[in-house]
Amino acid sequence: MFELLYAKLLDEKTKKRSERIIINIAIVSFVLHLSLIALNDLNFLGSTISGDLFTNPISAIYTPFSFILVYEVYLLIYYLPKSMTIYIGKQYEIIMLIVIRRLYKDLSNISLVGNWLESTENLQFIYDIIATIVLFLLIHLFYKMNKFRVRKLLKLTETRPELIRFVKFKKALAVLLVPTFIVIALFNLFDWATHITELQSGLKKGLDINSVFFDDFFTVLILVDVLLVLFSFAHTDRFNKVIRNSGFVISTILVKLSFSVTGLQNVVLIVSAVGFGVVILWIHKLFEKNKLPKNY
Repeated sequence: MFELLYAKLLDEKTKKRSERIIINIAIVSFVLHLSLIALNDLNFLGSTISGDLFTNPISAIYTPFSFILVYEVYLLIYYLPKSMTIYIGKQYEIIMLIVIRRLYKDLSNISLVGNWLESTENLQFIYDIIATIVLFLLIHLFYKMNKFRVRKLLKLTETRPELIRFVKFKKALAVLLVPTFIVIALFNLFDWATHITELQSGLKKGLDINSVFFDDFFTVLILVDVLLVLFSFAHTDRFNKVIRNSGFVISTILVKLSFSVTGLQNVVLIVSAVGFGVVILWIHKLFEKNKLPKNY
């Protein structure tokens, strides 16, 4: 059953079809968001909607980026059975895109009046700009250290029974993640819409839109990563691989923690999470180069 569902939900054709659909939705959502801002500005909606997302045209870029993030989540699930490295790399790409998406929101809040560094919004923009550059470099290093192995893994047909079982487990896990994330996304969308309504009526204050869906998303990923570490013991007991996979779990936990804080703490946790993963992979590669001969 899982093999059949995997072929339907996560094959190459579905991936390409999903890419086309998401691109079209992103373009349409961008136009609709701009139209909503224009109508709100002209008071054509009956009552004016407050908030940067509904008043500043620059913030409209936030919406198509949200759909691009949805596609990145799909790619993360798609690559889970194929390559652990790409799967972890996709986690890092997602958190970087969240920071970039936040940059567009930061742009709409920048104040050019008075001392630049006295504004909290201006400081957040500086933090996010620096974080984007550092994250881009770290992700580049992460993939560079594994580029040849990733190409080999994507073309390799595994024959060892224990690895075949592990791949089947990852496929079943990937299939289960598709409906799980759909349910989480719908729940968060409903919760966000309710929160927005209560904000407009003054019943609630404060809403960190960057944590919508992705706070729960990374919670699920932590559980998935722990399961992968536990099941990886079935086909390998090599110290460096165990530590590498365990290090990736810690990295995901740090990303999850970043949603509970704001400002500089948030950026430091995100960069530390990705940096930790890169360093763990680098040390793992050193172990691979110095591994003992088979007849030792």
